[in-house]
Amino acid sequence: MQHFIRGLFCAVTTAALILIAGCATGPSTRFAQVRGESCVLVGEEPARLAFAPTATGPMQVRSTFEPGEKSTVFVEGRDYAVDRAQGTIRRVAGSRIPDFRKNVLYGQDAFDHNKFPGFGNTGYFVFVDYTAAKPIPWPKQSRQTDLLPATRKKLKGGGPIKIVAYGDSITAGGDATKPELIFWNQWATSLQEKYPNARVIAENGATGGDSTIQGLVRLEEKVLRQSPDLVLIGFGMNDHNKGGVPISQFEANLLEMISRIRAATKAEIVLYSTFPPNPKWMYGTQRMEEYAAATERVAQQSGCAFADVYGNWQAIATRKKYEDLLGNNINHPNDFGHWIYSETLKAMGL
Repeated sequence: MQHFIRGLFCAVTTAALILIAGCATGPSTRFAQVRGESCVLVGEEPARLAFAPTATGPMQVRSTFEPGEKSTVFVEGRDYAVDRAQGTIRRVAGSRIPDFRKNVLYGQDAFDHNKFPGFGNTGYFVFVDYTAAKPIPWPKQSRQTDLLPATRKKLKGGGPIKIVAYGDSITAGGDATKPELIFWNQWATSLQEKYPNARVIAENGATGGDSTIQGLVRLEEKVLRQSPDLVLIGFGMNDHNKGGVPISQFEANLLEMISRIRAATKAEIVLYSTFPPNPKWMYGTQRMEEYAAATERVAQQSGCAFADVYGNWQAIATRKKYEDLLGNNINHPNDFGHWIYSETLKAMGL
């Protein structure tokens, strides 16, 4: 059966989206084929990859997350050099790879993005394919199938299932380079491939700039009227900003959303946390860990499924610069960042 996304055509190249070889259904340790890991390169300074590559395995460095005719494939020695033992990559003199020092926000601290027209990192990324030298315990995500029995039954039974993705600009697809790469589109596509007799319908109910306050206001129009079977809820980025929503109110708002969805529909619910924004951005409170923990508490309290995006993002980001993963250099994931979200959802085990 076809995978439908209202208003969007989805034809994801699955091979380009597989980072970890094998089935991502829970905590595991396995060798990894890394696909499309993103970096920005500063001058000729080395940038760290998330994992150290094998000593001799193949590596491709290109200008887009997915390989294809519109992607520039860079050449080792001409454009970049790799230190496999250290797990680093750097530009070389005369490289065709953009120098991140030319980014309008490079070197800025406590910056106000409104004062820097044209900000963003999309034109500066390289995306790297390689084989990790050691097994990697990632993603770390507990199975959530016991909390999603109706969804699993519908998928296995071959019936239609409507997914509504609800949240802020991240969920709306901020800085994904095409709709197919928005994380919930990737996940819906993987479900359609796994259950070919089902009819998976995925809809965008998110609005850029929203916190849970606006989420409550828009809930009737964006979610309840759509008669969903499954609702993905992801807030926190705007709630956590300076002047945003206190933790206690954030939790209460999420609980109210859940209560209203359950009262008006038969939908099951997945809550997912989010990642910390660029710490150099002046509007962040640097408290995202608290909002992620609050999201998990609400999921446990209400019996909803939970996807630990925050924890899995941080596991990848440990060796990397914030800018390596941020499409807008502030608070939107790039294509690889959307992939982190998608893999976390996949690891719930549906």
